[in-house]
Amino acid sequence: MLRLTEIKLPLGHAPEALAQAILQRLQIPASALRSYTVARRGYDARKRSAILLVYSLDVTLADASMEAQLLRQFSADHTIRPTPDTQYHFVTRAPDGLNSRPVIIGTGPCGFMAGLLLAQMGFKPLILERGKAVRERTKDTWALWREHRLNPESNVQFGEGGAGTFSDGKLHTQIKDPRHLGVKVLQEFVKAGASEEILTLSKPHIGTFRLVSMVEKIRAEIIVLGGEFRFESKVADIEIEAGQVRGVVLAGGEQIACDHLILAIGHSARDTFQMLYRRGVYIEAKPFSIGFRIEHPQSLIDQCRYGQFAGHADLGAADYKLVHHCKNGRSVYSFCMCPGGTVVAATSEEGCVVTNGMSQYSRAERNANSGIVVGITPEDFTGDDPLAGIALQRELESRAFELGGSNYDAPAQLVGDFLQGKPSTALGSVHPSYTPGVHLTDLSTALPDYAIAALREALPAFERQIKGYAMHDALLTGVETRTSSPVRIKRNRDNYQSINTRGLYPAGEGAGYAGGILSAAVDGIEVAEAVALSMVEMVERG
Repeated sequence: MLRLTEIKLPLGHAPEALAQAILQRLQIPASALRSYTVARRGYDARKRSAILLVYSLDVTLADASMEAQLLRQFSADHTIRPTPDTQYHFVTRAPDGLNSRPVIIGTGPCGFMAGLLLAQMGFKPLILERGKAVRERTKDTWALWREHRLNPESNVQFGEGGAGTFSDGKLHTQIKDPRHLGVKVLQEFVKAGASEEILTLSKPHIGTFRLVSMVEKIRAEIIVLGGEFRFESKVADIEIEAGQVRGVVLAGGEQIACDHLILAIGHSARDTFQMLYRRGVYIEAKPFSIGFRIEHPQSLIDQCRYGQFAGHADLGAADYKLVHHCKNGRSVYSFCMCPGGTVVAATSEEGCVVTNGMSQYSRAERNANSGIVVGITPEDFTGDDPLAGIALQRELESRAFELGGSNYDAPAQLVGDFLQGKPSTALGSVHPSYTPGVHLTDLSTALPDYAIAALREALPAFERQIKGYAMHDALLTGVETRTSSPVRIKRNRDNYQSINTRGLYPAGEGAGYAGGILSAAVDGIEVAEAVALSMVEMVERG
């Protein structure tokens, strides 16, 4: 097959326009075209008056020999290439005589994909999760949102499915993926109930409620293949002998022997980070970001991005991506933008307030929300404590709890008041979506001074890109601190093991090697492959 990219057509085009575009691009008669499929569909909205759909198409010709001829003819055209092989190929299979099994800590997208891949290869993994199964976890999460009651072990951060379960379910990523592992992830998600459109949309998303049922179906497949899940099984310690993992110890005291341990704990397992550091596992500080959530009417974002085409069925709710480099050397950028979504309570620790954003599949809520966050680097901390970023997160989250009224309401302020440096006393036209609720206040003390200064500079700059972004009634809700892990559990590039602890495989977002559902899942595949190859080698050595 041939892959044709950058096929551009107007919104609402006729179905036959795709075939016509293929014939025109390849300069062939209709009889030469056997079939085609859509590999990717996005849009180009740089000109609001002429928004175009942009396709990548896989084309099959009636005469296979013509493909080689066309490739020679269009050798200088980068938009015409052979269709890549995106089929996943297992690196190995579990050998006979295997008397041990890999253990995975965490059931987020990284842990789930690692577990699924190992199960599909026959390695029968044991998967440990400190939180509850996803349905029970959902009830606990709603208890915080509706009743101000937090379960520190079962919430937006902890439990089956990981933090991504209560999110927009965005599946686009900027990672390099030469083996097309992301395709394997998306195909497994479709098998578990996601819409097939995620295989082709340039910015696919699933939505929170669909994620819940998908997680259950993936778990069921892993169990059928011989894997095992244990919920409410918090790992309190790791046994290490002479630099080699020998097992884990659960909070209740149970010991589980293992020599291959995948650490897919997510970015909020602070007690586990501290345990690993105490155990001597190499950890280093890494950059992360802090800031607020900002809410606008979704209709405003649609109009600014799409103009006369706002609300068009081919486009859906508009998103945005913004960045500003400030005079004080800081960068401010939009993070985890959720079209037609809600701001959610995402704390995992008592006496703290944390915000995040999520959308349902329809993206039909009245507000758009996004994090607007300021970059933090290890150089911002004195000393060499790799956990200093965690201390800053906790400090800011505790301060937000106090500013919100010490009951898990979130502190909030109108953008106009924030820019003028005065407390907000009444809401404007933007109704907050955060539950349990918001408490209007002055957010100037919610973040370090340099972050407040950077945000006050960035908001007017963003206004120049999206008219209305700095509107007086837009709402800031604090604080956004869990943008990514503040630490990296460093690993070797060749075998994915910790640089100083054999048999320990740091993985995913918590270990500092991913930043979202898809990249975490891809990392889970790569780590699972490394574990499988190591276990096969162990058997072969006898």
